[in-house]
Amino acid sequence: MKSLGIGLIGTGYMGKCHALAWNAVAPTFGDVARPRLVHLGEANEALAAQKAAELGFARASGDWRAVVEDPEVDVVSITTPNQFHAEMTIAALQAGKHVWCEKPMATSEADALAMLEAAEASGKVAALGYNYIQNPAIRHMSGLIGQGAIGMVNHVRVEMDEDFMADAAAPFGWKSEAASGYGALDDFAVHPLSLLSVLVGRITSVVVDMAKPYAERPLASGGSRAVETHDIANILFRLESGASGSLLVNRSAWGRKGRIAIQIFGSEGSLLYDQERMNELQLFQARGPVAERGFRTILTGTAHPPYDRFIPAPGHGLGFNDLKVIEARELMRRIAGEPAHLIEFATGLQIERAVHAMARSHEVRGWVDVPE
Repeated sequence: MKSLGIGLIGTGYMGKCHALAWNAVAPTFGDVARPRLVHLGEANEALAAQKAAELGFARASGDWRAVVEDPEVDVVSITTPNQFHAEMTIAALQAGKHVWCEKPMATSEADALAMLEAAEASGKVAALGYNYIQNPAIRHMSGLIGQGAIGMVNHVRVEMDEDFMADAAAPFGWKSEAASGYGALDDFAVHPLSLLSVLVGRITSVVVDMAKPYAERPLASGGSRAVETHDIANILFRLESGASGSLLVNRSAWGRKGRIAIQIFGSEGSLLYDQERMNELQLFQARGPVAERGFRTILTGTAHPPYDRFIPAPGHGLGFNDLKVIEARELMRRIAGEPAHLIEFATGLQIERAVHAMARSHEVRGWVDVPE
């Protein structure tokens, strides 16, 4: 596998995460050439130069187009605010680059479709940043479901809660602007939707109610501005298999930091997982003496690959950034023509269509089918 030249656009929370992953993937897995950090793009030259020095990129630019057009760049990591994903991704693909774009795919279904069409026309790999599916615990849950460990899945219940929008006194920011999307649905709920896609399959119909806990937020310059997005969404859904489910998301839930609580119920047992305890899952099987049945906790370790590529002992735990390293390795495998465990743009478009169907359901106050 040849060394890939990396371009990075955006150096906030996820931009730094991508840079750390590109730096760590070769020493972690040992079977890939170390990527070359070629070109970093930011909003201005000064910030770009500062971040390039911090993160180890050879060149910096205050114009993202320079990154896309750089002949030494093979892969572009796009980690900008949501509303810029489509333009940057399409430009990168048209320039002959592979793309690793953070979620959500885009702020409109039309833009997401245009991104998929650009990817198909380019022949390049286009993947989305859904690193939670890389967790060894989630991979093991998927394997257990596939093996029939809990029988036929008949109901799924998911809750995702964080409190980064919980403070009513926090100033108005871009996540409260309509330009960023619907709010909790596309900025937030796409993560559990990605997990559902690999665990239990496609959502086919939804009914949704959304809410704004705060009607307005203060402006740093004084006064206030009306909040244009919804920080809470309550969703009922049906899966292609016929199973029912619910998804509750809230990005203004005081005390919750990174919670994605998944309960999957089957005809012969249940599986439980919570992202705030991301190195374990719980399994119940309706087997054996009734008096001795109960949930058992499975702690991830070297028996749950690729945990073993990070730590040689169980119980020490992986973290969020480690999942990004795994995702980088999967992307490199895909670029090399190998099978890979990724959310590519075709599956990403299914997630986007589910999100937009949810928004339509809220508008019409009823059930809406999710197009294939």
